[in-house]
Amino acid sequence: MGDDPNRVDPAIVGGVRIGNGCPLALIAGPCVIETRDHTLRLAEAIQRIAGAAGLPLIFKASFDKANRSSVNSYRGPGLEAGLAILSDVHMSLGVPVVSDIHEPAQAEPAAQVLDMLQIPAFLCRQTDLLLAAGKTRLPVNVKKGQFMSPEEMRLAVEKLRSAGSDDILLTERGTFFGYGRLVNDMTAIGRLAAWAPVVFDATHSCQLPGQGNDRSGGMREMTPLLARAAVAAGCHALFLEVHDDPPNARSDAATVWPLEQLAGLLQQCRRIAEAVRGIS
Repeated sequence: MGDDPNRVDPAIVGGVRIGNGCPLALIAGPCVIETRDHTLRLAEAIQRIAGAAGLPLIFKASFDKANRSSVNSYRGPGLEAGLAILSDVHMSLGVPVVSDIHEPAQAEPAAQVLDMLQIPAFLCRQTDLLLAAGKTRLPVNVKKGQFMSPEEMRLAVEKLRSAGSDDILLTERGTFFGYGRLVNDMTAIGRLAAWAPVVFDATHSCQLPGQGNDRSGGMREMTPLLARAAVAAGCHALFLEVHDDPPNARSDAATVWPLEQLAGLLQQCRRIAEAVRGIS
């Protein structure tokens, strides 16, 4: 991707290498932590499916969804309880774990448990949040704002590096186009790769913000199309929100990918990655 595909070193997240020359990786899990038992059960199932498909897994679940559409929406168990559950996932399964942080004060306690911090798209310009994340020296995944060009994300990377962060990922997750639509420009994958390895968020890219009355709507059926296209365009990792009962998911029910359909999608994407990148 770009004129010199070797100019950005891979990021290392809990032993998983993501970047040029590495196998396609997977960041996946439910949008939000619902219960401890559900999170552990889902993590174990996703780990088994990803392993069978030959994709290294980083498990993702949010302890707090601070940017829900409605004040009445479920946000999660909170920092302390949520981190305890994610610690259980890590200790029980040996899988790296990641969650969102929304405030600078959350960075340090989250870094005591997580293998990577994630910056939500709406907060990708928040200097204090990025600096706090960078100071932990933990890997950081920054989601590209729906209002940002790929080139503008260079500044987020510079903020993190100035604070001491070395392992940085950038995630493409769609761009606002008029009211209630996100679109994906696949050239963003190659453009973002000038500064960091690139993740493609195939489920959030299918959102229809504000189209579900008090929640986001979505076109879940477009997830495989976008995922396959992004892998063909050269993304280094896929981001998928996965649930075993999508209609009853407590966040992003319109776009979470069904657990029972995960294996087929991952196998398709792995084959595309092997063909494009020459990794067998």
